[in-house]
Amino acid sequence: MNRRNLTKYKGLILFIVALLCALTLFAMQSANLPTPEPTTRLEQMPSADLALLTDPFLQCPTASSVNVVWFTEFEGVEHVVEYGSGQSAIASTRQLSQMYEDSDSQAKGKTYPSLTPRAIWRHEAVVNDLPVGDRVSYRVISRSDNGEAAISDFFSLAATPLAGQPLKILLTSDHQLKPMTPANLQKVEETVGRLDAVFFAGDLVNVPDRASEWFDDASELSFFPALQGRARHVVEGAGSTTTYTGGQIIQNAPLFPIIGNHEVMGRKSETDSLKAQFSNTLPRNQVERLYPTANGTDLSADEIADRSYNVTTYKEIFSLPAAKLPNKRAGKKEKGDYYYAVSFGDVRLVSLYVTQVWRSPDLSPDTKGRYREKSEDAESPEKWGYGQHIFEDIRKGSEQYEWLQQELASPEFKQAKYKIVMMHHPPHTLGGNIVPAFTDPVAVENRGDSGELASIQYEYPKEDDYIIRDLIPLIENSDTQLVFYGHSHLWNRFVSESGLNFLETSNVGNSYGAHLEENFRETPTAEAVGAVGDLQPFKETYEATGDPNGLSAIVGTVAPLKDDSGNELPYIASNEITSFTIFDTGAGLLSSYYFDTTKLDSEVVKFDEFEIFRKRDSDNA
Repeated sequence: MNRRNLTKYKGLILFIVALLCALTLFAMQSANLPTPEPTTRLEQMPSADLALLTDPFLQCPTASSVNVVWFTEFEGVEHVVEYGSGQSAIASTRQLSQMYEDSDSQAKGKTYPSLTPRAIWRHEAVVNDLPVGDRVSYRVISRSDNGEAAISDFFSLAATPLAGQPLKILLTSDHQLKPMTPANLQKVEETVGRLDAVFFAGDLVNVPDRASEWFDDASELSFFPALQGRARHVVEGAGSTTTYTGGQIIQNAPLFPIIGNHEVMGRKSETDSLKAQFSNTLPRNQVERLYPTANGTDLSADEIADRSYNVTTYKEIFSLPAAKLPNKRAGKKEKGDYYYAVSFGDVRLVSLYVTQVWRSPDLSPDTKGRYREKSEDAESPEKWGYGQHIFEDIRKGSEQYEWLQQELASPEFKQAKYKIVMMHHPPHTLGGNIVPAFTDPVAVENRGDSGELASIQYEYPKEDDYIIRDLIPLIENSDTQLVFYGHSHLWNRFVSESGLNFLETSNVGNSYGAHLEENFRETPTAEAVGAVGDLQPFKETYEATGDPNGLSAIVGTVAPLKDDSGNELPYIASNEITSFTIFDTGAGLLSSYYFDTTKLDSEVVKFDEFEIFRKRDSDNA
């Protein structure tokens, strides 16, 4: 419809919008939710030409407040949350500093021939004085400088739930614009109804500085539309076509994310593509060597981040609790943007920053990969990838380790009924990303007969796996009941001898399967090394199948999937069947479901369920 026709029918459009608003108010009153009374200065009909980029979503709930966040493509002059009975909260506004599109972007309705900044504004209001234990309806309004307003639908919010209040929490990860995400989230909403929170174990998008991946990718797989029921993703099935919308989830339930490897951008460039920048990370300890400064002056923290890696977009999009560092670290910057702990009802959630850059396992001489550098770059360290290097230190004695040690000893943690540690990288999995060990790469130089540097390869000593050597013993010795993570795009779970549960639920597409029997991980075998010719045999043995850290995956306890021979499978790793997990804190149960996205008449099947407790819990009962 062109602008002339739009003007002609504007009265009809406004009438329809008003009718829909009236029906929405009636529905909310029928649900016994109080309806906001719009303030006079913003009481106006929405503009047909102005729209919000996202619905609002919830962050940082406290005992009496919650933050409401939303985005627009216009700066505006006023942004407000209306809630309760005539109450309102004015939002603060800032422009996201690293939003771009490029020739690889699939933004709706527009192409970008080269790296192009995109103007997107974030609005955040703190809704205070919330009643204890009750939900309150709300909506957001953004007004432009010409007086027009973009207005959301009504949703509901609440302060942090009280201890003892039964909650339903979604455990998810690795959405990354994967093909089954909208179907997955739509079935979550249809199966469970309104959720109380979302725990998200990292990898929200693919390239964090590409705006369309968050907001409006043409594939209808972007992060916010899928979690807000605004997607329109078409799936071709057996003789049918299905459109999935995602779920209207985070408008009503606070989102608690953590950093995965896809939240981290590499070295900044004004010319490189976003994908190239994303993968071009550099260990922080190499920055001063490769980027010397005049007169020996120190680089600023921002300069170091620009030359190594950053999580700027992640930090600008989300508001997260502050992590109080141990006393002996006093004076250092708080790390709430990186790792944090929060109490939510009966749950104490401990969120860690445990991830590393992903590199290809290919051994060919033209690969800047996990196990080697490109042969042609052997004498050019500024071009190296430095193997699968770690972004935030977690070794014993590191800042994060000492913070975790302090948190696990805190009254908030000890007094919580349920204690969950969330990280991105897996301690136990049948997936591929657990190999090699989570440790700093050890460089090995291979030289020719005349002493020239022929190639660089990397070893990852298994005994130095920082997750298994340092983190897990610390967690095992606490009262933690569940370690939740993602990264390998499948569902599987494990239990240690002490009764500590491990769960990975990230099966929303792009799965490489579970590595059992003949599905071997790509590892540097002697045969593979021999075929390359410019590498030495590796000292380490890298497990091609199973869980490298020694636990056996558990078969679903209710209705597990079966292979073609009728054998029950201890995993779900599919690009057609998606799975999700719900934590019911009232019953203390974690229930996992699967759904076949290609079949219109397919049912959602509960295939696994277990109670969240440990042997020490029952011993002390």
